[in-house]
Amino acid sequence: MAFALGIDTGGTYTDAVLIDQDGGALLASAKALTTHHDLALGIAGALREVFAAAARKGRALAPESVAMVGLSTTLATNAIVEDRGTPVCLLLFGYDPELITNLRLAGELVTSDVVYLAGGHDSQGEEAAPLDEEGLRQAVLARRGQVDAFAISGYFGVRNPSHELRAKVLVEELSGLPATCGHELSSRLDSVRRAATATLNARLIPLLRSLITTVRRSLDAEGIGAPLMIVKGDGSLVQAEWALRRPIETILSGPAASVAGAWHLAGRRDGWVIDVGGTTTDIAVLNGGLPRLNPDGARVGRWRTMIETVDIHTAGLGGDSHVRLDPGSGRLLIGPRRAVPLCQLASHHPEVVEELRLQSVDGRDPRLCGQFVLAHQRPRSAERPADAELLGRLDSVPLSLRHLAQTHSYGHLVVGRVAELEGLQVVRRAGFTPTDALHVLGQFDRWDPQAAMLGAQLLAAQRGQTAEEFCAEVVAEFSRRLGTQLLAKALGDEDCPPGWEHEAGANALLGRSLGRVSSSEVTCAVALRLPIVAVGAPVAAYLPATAGHLRTDLVIPEYAEVANAIGAVVNGVVQRLRVLIQPREAGYRCYLPGEILDVFDLEEGVRRATAEATAHLRQLAAQAGAPQAEVQLVREDRLARDAYGGEVFVETELAFTAVGGLGLR
Repeated sequence: MAFALGIDTGGTYTDAVLIDQDGGALLASAKALTTHHDLALGIAGALREVFAAAARKGRALAPESVAMVGLSTTLATNAIVEDRGTPVCLLLFGYDPELITNLRLAGELVTSDVVYLAGGHDSQGEEAAPLDEEGLRQAVLARRGQVDAFAISGYFGVRNPSHELRAKVLVEELSGLPATCGHELSSRLDSVRRAATATLNARLIPLLRSLITTVRRSLDAEGIGAPLMIVKGDGSLVQAEWALRRPIETILSGPAASVAGAWHLAGRRDGWVIDVGGTTTDIAVLNGGLPRLNPDGARVGRWRTMIETVDIHTAGLGGDSHVRLDPGSGRLLIGPRRAVPLCQLASHHPEVVEELRLQSVDGRDPRLCGQFVLAHQRPRSAERPADAELLGRLDSVPLSLRHLAQTHSYGHLVVGRVAELEGLQVVRRAGFTPTDALHVLGQFDRWDPQAAMLGAQLLAAQRGQTAEEFCAEVVAEFSRRLGTQLLAKALGDEDCPPGWEHEAGANALLGRSLGRVSSSEVTCAVALRLPIVAVGAPVAAYLPATAGHLRTDLVIPEYAEVANAIGAVVNGVVQRLRVLIQPREAGYRCYLPGEILDVFDLEEGVRRATAEATAHLRQLAAQAGAPQAEVQLVREDRLARDAYGGEVFVETELAFTAVGGLGLR
């Protein structure tokens, strides 16, 4: 039997699944905690457990029978959000440095190491100035040993990439380092954003190489020699070698895999996909079995890229969201900050339970009770003396925030410094979470329910509630917030302004429609036309109430808790290309990948462009992992009204999509 292995390295868990390649049936699944300091440990644990799970079901599967491995990963997304990456030099040809400075766009270029050189083209693809090869040589040689990659962008490089291509050859010959060209990643105009996208890609290459090496080593250790595929942000797959050249295409890989997995498991071609994870909840829509893409390019952290990905709405709401009370009003707060659940912390550090018991009878510092601090990683900059004292005490065990405030040389001021170190990812916070609430209510049973109960009692006492009442309120509020986020996405797609749900009137109506406000003379009902397909480990606890508030059907497919790993192997290879044809004084100009084609007749241009683009896309699909690919074409002729009311031809855009069978359908 040939089967596929799907792996998802999420923020909380690393999931693994084994799927029959012929029928698509799930044979076994497993979860292991993601080990952020060394991903290989979590991946290896998930691999061992998934084969053991198969054996327990009477299916002793041989690792050498794995025909394909698919990986979805948050690495690229997290690296961009956290501003991590290797040193990169950006080479710009034909850009105006004075204009960039005057428009305050220098900060949009990602790196401060920017070299402006002569070259570039105009909007018609004609050379504006010869390429400054000597200046390029000097810039590259001067950066030996200082950078790990180069990014290259020529002005109007998408109209004529010849300067970018020549520069790439020279850079790689002179430095031996990888170089990314802007036209390779997007065919759309926007010179600054294209340069930024190329720079982000170059920064990610060494990081993804390290991840792929780690995964490959883990697979080899288990005797798995199958080819490794990576999930792109549009849900399709590419070979690992391809992803190494274009790692930025893997941004939003995890959410894209969850959409693909939800579609495969639920068998629904239309619906709202909600993936509730540990840190965030991702929301997307399926139409005709395909996820809607974001044509404007994904925004990750503070950067706007030109990479088309699944159109995802991400909310800082997950099973590990920190639950606390507003100091002034006592109002329930959930997220967006993440915390290690108390039940999980106690399962690894049983002494936490005794500390929670002491806090429950002490009564001092109620706002600090139920919170702990763990070492995460050493600071990137020099430590303050007080930081050294704090981190030294956290080397082996977590410490309660209350204990630190009472014993640290900074006193209660240490609480603020802990928050700063948490923001720098030097320490992690543990506290009460929705996952703890589910343990108290008996709706989830994975770790230590005693620690969860004690944490709930500490918070409930401040509101005069029982632990069960408090936890039921946490779950209900979590469900309502999921509903708010889903409506925010749905109406945002219909051009409602961002943040509309926070406006006073809208908030009042949402409170009544989602059950947050019960004592009012006004009632309000909201209904979704499409069903909800929910994936993620805890969705059975939260989504029934959400679907009830929004008066729609709810589908929770079997194996919903490992949908992301399933989504890592169920799709095939997809490559896209846009070709523009514009009129000239005599005839038409076709802007093809790597060349310009001038013709006298529009239909002749369409025919020749189609032949060239089809051959090019099939070659790309083969490099990405699909030797056979079907190419589809969508043509759009754009017209404009002239001063006399007639129509004038503006341009023709040919959108090509190559789809190659590889995954499971």
